[in-house]
Amino acid sequence: MGAERESVMDGTILAAPAAALDLRADAHVHTGFAAGRDSIGVVVSAADRAGLAALTFADQVGPDTTWLSAYADAVRRARQRTELTLRVAAEVEVVQQDGWLAWPADLGHLEAVSVAVSRLPLADGPTGAREVRAMLAAGLLVPDQVAEIVVTATIKGLERASRYAPTQLARPLSLLGQVGIDDAAVTPEILCALSSACRGTGTVVEISEAWRSPSPRVVAMLREADVALVAASDARYAAEVGNWQYLRRV
Repeated sequence: MGAERESVMDGTILAAPAAALDLRADAHVHTGFAAGRDSIGVVVSAADRAGLAALTFADQVGPDTTWLSAYADAVRRARQRTELTLRVAAEVEVVQQDGWLAWPADLGHLEAVSVAVSRLPLADGPTGAREVRAMLAAGLLVPDQVAEIVVTATIKGLERASRYAPTQLARPLSLLGQVGIDDAAVTPEILCALSSACRGTGTVVEISEAWRSPSPRVVAMLREADVALVAASDARYAAEVGNWQYLRRV
C-alpha cells in the first residue's frame, strides 16, 4: 500500500512511513492511573469523538507501581465496548547512563514500552532540569557533555527496553531544551547515532503534541534518516487526545 498503508493492523499500531504521519492514531496518552486525570473509558470516548482509530495507553510506571494488572484489565474491558484499537503500554524512565530503566516489577501486562529520558542520568542518580541548569551555569557541566549523556543513555535505554517489548521513544531529546541547550546542539552526528539505534531496535519515535518535541528541525532530520514516526498527544486530559495543532504544523 506504500505511503497509504493502514496504521492499524492485527491490533498493532504501525508507524506511518516517512512521507506521511497518521493522525488517526494517538501513540501516547495518560489516565488517572498515573499522570493523567481521566478514566480509561473517558479517554476512549474522547478518542472516538476525535475520530481516532487507535490509541496507546502509556501511563508512567516505576519500581513501586502496583496497579499494572488493574490497568491492563481496564484496557481489555474497554476493548469490548469500542471499535478503536487499544494497546497497553507504559512510559518507563531511563535512570542510569548505561541505559538501565526504572522497570516495574511485572512487565507481563505490557504490549509496548515508551522510553523516556526526563532527567539527566548522572553518576549520583537522575537529575532534574532545574539542577542541571544550575550545574551548567556553574560550569560543572557543559552543553556538549549533557547532549552526549542524554543521547548515550537514550540509545542504551532503547537497546535494553527492546529486549522485552516493542519500543517507542517519548519526546526525544526534549531534556536538552528544558535545561536551556539550543536545538543546534543536536548535530547530524547525534541524530545519526540515535536514528541508527531506532532503526536497529525497531523503535518508533513519538512526535509529542504536549511537549512540542522533537523540533521541526529534528523531525526533518529523522525523516531524512528514515526513522518511523508516530503521533503522540501525551494527553493528561481526555479533551487533549487526538487534538493536533503542533503536529499538523510539523
